[in-house]
Amino acid sequence: MPLTDIQCRNAKPREKPYKLFDAAGLYLEILPSGKKLWRLKYYFLKKEKRISFGAYPLVSLADAREKRDHAKRLLIENVDPSKARQNEKAEIGKKAENTFKAVALEWFDLNTERWSKGYAQKNRRILEMNLFPYIGGEPIADIKPPDLLECLRKVEKRGALDIATKTKQIAGMVFRYGIQTGKCEWNAAENLAGALRTRKTTHFAALDEKQLPLFLQALERNEARIFERTRRAVWLSLYTFQRPGEIRQAQWSEIDWEAKEWHISADKMKMRRDHIVPLSRQALEILKAQQEEVEHLNTDWVFPSQVKHKNPMSDGTVNKAIKLLGFGDMAVAHGFRALARTTIREKLRYDSEIIEKQLAHKTRNPLGEAYDRTQFLSERKKMMQDWASFVDTTASNGKVIHGNFKGARNSA
Repeated sequence: MPLTDIQCRNAKPREKPYKLFDAAGLYLEILPSGKKLWRLKYYFLKKEKRISFGAYPLVSLADAREKRDHAKRLLIENVDPSKARQNEKAEIGKKAENTFKAVALEWFDLNTERWSKGYAQKNRRILEMNLFPYIGGEPIADIKPPDLLECLRKVEKRGALDIATKTKQIAGMVFRYGIQTGKCEWNAAENLAGALRTRKTTHFAALDEKQLPLFLQALERNEARIFERTRRAVWLSLYTFQRPGEIRQAQWSEIDWEAKEWHISADKMKMRRDHIVPLSRQALEILKAQQEEVEHLNTDWVFPSQVKHKNPMSDGTVNKAIKLLGFGDMAVAHGFRALARTTIREKLRYDSEIIEKQLAHKTRNPLGEAYDRTQFLSERKKMMQDWASFVDTTASNGKVIHGNFKGARNSA
């Protein structure tokens, strides 16, 4: 006769273990300690076997019967319930080992050698700040798109919309690696297209060719009494049209005086190879004048801070100078790149591919950056000198508007 819950509850321990049978091989074993365990006796391949279903009353009579029926269904399919449970436990253990953090670190270590140091540091920082604290300990196979989206929403709330997008990209690469290595079956990032807010596209304010003479004249007169060091940084920004961060973090070790080249390290450029900037005669004059001023400071920076010489010029210094010159509403330092790009193409008639290469925009060359690093270098050297001469003469109505970069160390 099948058991009742009252029988299970009232069963008292004896000196030796004994069993209360239910039906279809299910029974409750009562131990001398008072513990009551559900067990199932069954036959698989003509061999008697047993499997445990847990302790009563945590596992109720109804629960035990449900587990028995599940085991019987497995037997009908010629599956050993004990073996199925072992596989289930192994899968749980595998999931516990294959957390998002564990898989992400494995992916990170696999790719670190082919990344630049700066790019690797950025990826590691995004993992540690935006992903590991929230889903790092979760089995990667169990993470669903809403789980990842919740992480990304936290980044969005900080106003870091670009970082949120980058975080999604990195998470997607980790999931893709997890699929490739059999640690998960889906990519939670792939189903989040359109789920993140995006920043409205803005363009850096840039001078046009007609405004350039007035700007250069104001820069030469320096009625705003900008520091000479800062003024040289503005000139170098114009002549080389490098990004503001690359200008302010330029180091003397990157200047090849003999080759007349500035080699910006791959880490700064977030590229796999250094970027070569050919230096025009005018750019070299600026650097020589700057070297004379700061060489006694024993600093690695071409444009050291006015206050702390061991640090580079602060971010925004060049833009502040542009504003003091009266052009703050019309231009920012980054806009010099757009000015050069347009003018060199339209006025100096250089091919767009050469210009884009000098701007360090990502190449479309199928052979990659390793091949592209010095491509068009001779043409780029000529172009950079033509551009500097254009800035000094053509844009200034045919007159050279300055001839001495040393100047007085004016105060702002």
